[in-house]
Amino acid sequence: MLHDAAAANGAADAADVLAEAAYVSRGLESLGYEPVIVPVGLDLEGLQSTLLSLEPRVAFNLVESLAGRGDLIHVVPALLESLQMPFTGCSALAQWMTSNKLTAKRRLADNAIATPEILPSGEASRARGPWIVKSVWEHASLGLDDDSVVADSGSVSAVIARREREHGGQWFAERFVPGRELNVAILAGDPSPSVLPVAEIRFERFPAGKPHIVGYAAKWDSTSAEYAGTVRSFAVEPAIRAAAAGIALECWKLFELGGYARVDIRVDDEGRLWVLEINANPCLSPDAGFAAMLEAARIPFGDALARLIADAT
Repeated sequence: MLHDAAAANGAADAADVLAEAAYVSRGLESLGYEPVIVPVGLDLEGLQSTLLSLEPRVAFNLVESLAGRGDLIHVVPALLESLQMPFTGCSALAQWMTSNKLTAKRRLADNAIATPEILPSGEASRARGPWIVKSVWEHASLGLDDDSVVADSGSVSAVIARREREHGGQWFAERFVPGRELNVAILAGDPSPSVLPVAEIRFERFPAGKPHIVGYAAKWDSTSAEYAGTVRSFAVEPAIRAAAAGIALECWKLFELGGYARVDIRVDDEGRLWVLEINANPCLSPDAGFAAMLEAARIPFGDALARLIADAT
């Protein structure tokens, strides 16, 4: 089992992988495996030596960043591919294409899958908003809060500059789509992947004017009003549920995903569906959305792990 060694010293979103690794480890033990947890850093030669000495049946890839950097998420699966070693989840290319939000959005648009448009540089003075500022590479809603939603396109560049100073890396703005937020998870299977029950994140008790977004506090600060006010529900209308599942499967095929993935979708006031992000290898922690969707599908966690291993081998 591989995870970013920097997680031990990281913020709540990074450190969560330690709980995830422990949970997955217990699940693998229940299946009769002997998991070995290997924290991963930038010493790829050392990692290669460790892997070759262990000779694992399969590498369980929980690497969401490398040395705390989301733009290196594809490096470990690339190494595993070079060693021709089976590993769970998505390929290095799929990880790279989906984790780079700009690349993913361009590919979606080129294939007629609706996704909010990117604010082109130099057009701030004439492009109508609202816009939402996001990291190109980082996940877990890093830097996402109410100030990320910008009504005046002329102010977008200032917000981007502030986020880059605070968090580093590249940032961009896409059109903000007010409306409902859906999570659609997919799990590999034989002969075809399964779409798990579609979940909606409902924004309850949000004050008037507060943006309906799943920001960093909503995900990681259990004491915050946002955390309490973002509630998962599986009571999604059949027509919207079917449309969202169909779009998620299109994304699965388009990006050649494997193992497991989650597609985040917005439903606007006119009922149109927009793909926000594609999450390859989403979090498997017991309190995460994927686990909730497995429970709603009545798929035991051990069975899901067995499917991931079967897909890898």
